[in-house]
Amino acid sequence: MSLKDIFCQDKAIAILQKALAAGKVPHAYIFAGPEGVGKFTTAREWARLLLCKSPVTENDFTDSCGLCRSCLLFEAGSHPDFNHVYKELVEFTRDGKGKKTPVDLPIDVIREFLIEKVTTKPTLSNRKVFVVSQAERLNASSQNALLKSLEEPPEYCCIILLCTRMEKLLPTTKSRCQIIRFGTIAEDRIIEKLTEMGVEEGPAQYLARLAQSSLGLACKWARLELADANLYQTKKQLLNSLVTYKYAGALEMAQWLLDESKKIATLWADLDKTTSRTDINRRAQKTLVQIIISALQDAMKLNVTPAKDLINFDQKDRIQKLAGRFTPEQAAEKIVDCYRMLRWIESGVNEKLIFDQLLLNLAASVKIKVY
Repeated sequence: MSLKDIFCQDKAIAILQKALAAGKVPHAYIFAGPEGVGKFTTAREWARLLLCKSPVTENDFTDSCGLCRSCLLFEAGSHPDFNHVYKELVEFTRDGKGKKTPVDLPIDVIREFLIEKVTTKPTLSNRKVFVVSQAERLNASSQNALLKSLEEPPEYCCIILLCTRMEKLLPTTKSRCQIIRFGTIAEDRIIEKLTEMGVEEGPAQYLARLAQSSLGLACKWARLELADANLYQTKKQLLNSLVTYKYAGALEMAQWLLDESKKIATLWADLDKTTSRTDINRRAQKTLVQIIISALQDAMKLNVTPAKDLINFDQKDRIQKLAGRFTPEQAAEKIVDCYRMLRWIESGVNEKLIFDQLLLNLAASVKIKVY
């Protein structure tokens, strides 16, 4: 892949190209936007171009050559001047042996893999590029430690922060970076991509809508589906159960969800070797909660407007029965409960407790307060 092949982010690419043509590449960027819309892919290809020894310009568009030593090393994942900084690197910090990957991006990772390396000159190229994944997970201490590198970097340095939640970044961090916004991706383009991967049209349309314009997330779910995770069948079974289950069956259904989550996580871990198992477990749990949220949102929508663009379009009869079970106000309350469970997942709460509470909340005729 190269910069010109980036999917559906023409505006962001145009901003980068304009800066390069003017010879005014900023020392620090924030690539901001939803998960899975191409921020990391763009950052990688932008880094490849900045490090390239012989960039090629055609029709006013400059891209990496793909042939020089820099491009070949970059493609092989061994370029000495490209640094990808992510929280799983905590294991490789000086005092990190045996440490589990935390929820936040640790300050030790920022110090050892960015701040200390910024001061050394490039080895091969004229620049050094640092890409920080999940910058929204930088706590205040990590961001404050990073400020000097953002404010007074060496002229050869370019730092790119990838962020899905801008409100998590300090004003001082944002003020020192050029912010480039990444937009969502049209549903038909996601469906096209998933069908090219080998997913059938029905499941492809469902995954595209569930992913809410996130191509990256839809592709991850598609790879799971192709790896026999049976995610699509699980969601169909889940919706069938939600329509009829009673309070007495809540814990049994919660156990089934927990078992499905573990199966999905096991396959997900085989497909993604770079992400910690703890984070993969969280992603699997969140996927099942998002499926429930999508059903409740469809039911709420069906109660107030004619059926249109339902996420669960393939089970409209189930959604109609769910809409008969919950008023729009009740469905909204259940959605709030589900989002509370998503926060519990992010906070590392015991997964059995999460699913038990989730299903008890859904079954209750009166909302259960969670403190």
